[in-house]
Amino acid sequence: MHDVPDPRAEYTRRLDARQANAAREARADDAAVRARQALVVVAAVLAWFGFWAKSISAWWLVVPAAVLAVLAIAHARVIRRRRIAQRRVAFYERGLARLDNRWAGHGATGETFLDPEHPYAADLDLFGAGSLFELLCTARTRAGEATLAGWLLAPSSPAVVAARQDAVRELTPRLDLREDLALLGDEIRGSVHPDRLAAWGSAPLWQPTPVLRMGLVALAAAGAITLWLWTAGITGPLLFVATLVADLAVALPLRARVLHVVRASDLPGHELGLLSDLLARIECEPLASRRLAELRAGLETGGAPPSRRIAALRRLIRLLDARRNQMFAMVSYPLLWATQFACAIEAWRAESGAAVAGWFAAVGEFEALCALAGYAWENPGDPFPVIVPGDRGALFDGEALGHPLIPRDANVCNDVRLADARHDQGPSLLVVSGSNMSGKSTLLRTVGVNAVLALAGAPVRANRLRLTPLAIGATLRIQDSLQAGTSRFYAEVTRLRTIVDLAQGTLPPLFLLDEMLNGTNSRDRRIGAEALVRGLVGRGAIGLVTTHDLALTEIADGLGARAANVHFQDHIEDGRMVFDFRCRPGTVTKSNALELMRAVGLDV
Repeated sequence: MHDVPDPRAEYTRRLDARQANAAREARADDAAVRARQALVVVAAVLAWFGFWAKSISAWWLVVPAAVLAVLAIAHARVIRRRRIAQRRVAFYERGLARLDNRWAGHGATGETFLDPEHPYAADLDLFGAGSLFELLCTARTRAGEATLAGWLLAPSSPAVVAARQDAVRELTPRLDLREDLALLGDEIRGSVHPDRLAAWGSAPLWQPTPVLRMGLVALAAAGAITLWLWTAGITGPLLFVATLVADLAVALPLRARVLHVVRASDLPGHELGLLSDLLARIECEPLASRRLAELRAGLETGGAPPSRRIAALRRLIRLLDARRNQMFAMVSYPLLWATQFACAIEAWRAESGAAVAGWFAAVGEFEALCALAGYAWENPGDPFPVIVPGDRGALFDGEALGHPLIPRDANVCNDVRLADARHDQGPSLLVVSGSNMSGKSTLLRTVGVNAVLALAGAPVRANRLRLTPLAIGATLRIQDSLQAGTSRFYAEVTRLRTIVDLAQGTLPPLFLLDEMLNGTNSRDRRIGAEALVRGLVGRGAIGLVTTHDLALTEIADGLGARAANVHFQDHIEDGRMVFDFRCRPGTVTKSNALELMRAVGLDV
C-alpha cells in the first residue's frame, strides 16, 4: 500500500550492515581492553624499576598513567558506540522476528492495561503474551504505551481516525526515525514516570517577589565583594561577617521552601533529561501532516522547543548541585547559592511546568503513531479502512478479512458484511453455526480485531474494509470467578447486560457473542438468545452469534432479511478431521462432536 522496499529484504540488508558495524566496535572494544591491560603491565614494570630496583626515576610512571587516562576516556566512547551498535542490531532482529512470527512473548505485553470488565479487551486478545498490543507496540515510554492502549480500548471518531491515518502514512517509510527512537528509549520505559513528572510540573508554585529576587542578587554580590576585600587585605572580616548575618536573616525564613524545591527537583531533572534526547529527535524530523504538525507545535513553550527548555532546567540543577562540592561549599553560602537556584527552578516551573504533561502526551501520541507506522511498513498489503459517518446506521463491510495474529500464510480469509436496515443491503445479524474447531470463534475475533485496528487508525488485515464507528462488545472469553463467587453463566449475562447498555450510547454496538447462553437449558437458551438478539438488532446494533446448537439457527429465520445463517464445514480425511475454515451461506448440516470424541479414544 506504500512505495517502500520489501520489508524482509530491507530489514535483512540493514541487519547485515548493523551486525558488521557491531563486530567492528566489538573488535575496537577488545583492542582497547588489551591496550589498557598492557599499560597496566608497563606501569607495574616501571614501578618495580622505580621503587624497588631504583634504577630509573619514578617519574616515568607519569607517562603510562597519562596514556591510561586518555585511553580510559576513548574506551568509554568505544563502549558506548558498541552498545548503540548492538541496539541497532536488536531493532532489526525484532523486526524480522515479527515478519517470521517469532515475536510472541518477547515484547511489551501491556497487561497492566487489561481490565477484566472491559467489554472486549480480553475477548479479542488485545493484551498479554502474543497479543495485538505486543505485535504493535514499539513505544519506549510509558506515555507511548498508554496512548496506544487507549486507542485500542476505545473507538475514535472518523475525523480523528482520518488524521491518524494521514500521520501514519507519512511516518510509514521513515525507518531511520523508528530506529533512532528505539535507540534513545532504552532507559526511558523503566526510569521515567509521566504522572509523577506532570504532578511536579503543575504543583503549587513558590513565587518569590521581584524585590526578594533583587535582594538575593544584591546580597550575593555583597558577599562576594566583602570576601574578596577581606582576603585581599583591604578590609577586615567585619564587613564579610555582616553580610553573612544578613544572608542568615534572609535565608532562615526561606529555608523550608528552598529545601522543598531542592529535594523535589532531583528526580525531575534526571527523568526529563532522559526524555530530552527523544524530544530532540522528534523536533528535528520534518513533519507535514496536520496532526503531526499540531503535535510539534504543541511541544513548544514560549517559542522554545522542549529539549531546549529541559536543557535549561538541567543546567540549573547541575549548578545547584555544585554546592555539594567540598571546595565550593564554603563559597556557596555567602552567595546564597541554594536559595538563588531554588528561585530559578521555580521560575522555570512557572514558565514551563504546566507544559510537562503536554510534552508527555505529545511524545506518547507520536510513539503510538510510529508503532502503527511500523506495523504498516511491515505489512504493505494491509490497506487503511474507510471510516464512514454513522448517519445511516451501523456498517461493517469487509472483504477477505484475516486475523493479524495468525501467520499470513496460514490465514484463511472470509468476507463479512453487516449493516443496519437503513443501508441498502446486508443483514444486521449473522448466526454462525458449525462444528467444534471449525473457525466460528476465530471469525468473531477476526471481525473484532479488525474493527479495533480500523477505529484506532491502523491498517487492517483485509482486501478492503468500510465501517462506521462502533462500540464493540464480546463474550468470547467469559469465565467463572472463584474470588468473585460468580459462575460462567452469571459472568456472561453480566457482560450481555453491558452490551445491551452500549446500545443506549451514541455509537451502535458491534456484538460478538460466542456460544451464547451455553450455561443454561436449551429452552431458556433459545428464548433468551432470541429476545436479546432481537432487542440489540432493534436498537441498531450489528453483530455475529456463534452456535453449535442448530435450534439457535432459527433465530435468523425469525428476523427475515435482517439476519442470515452462515456456517463452517468439516470432513473426515484419512481418519482425521479436516477443516477449511471457509464461511459459507446457510446452516451447518452435521456435527463433529462424536467423531471428535472417538478421535481422542473415547468409546461412544
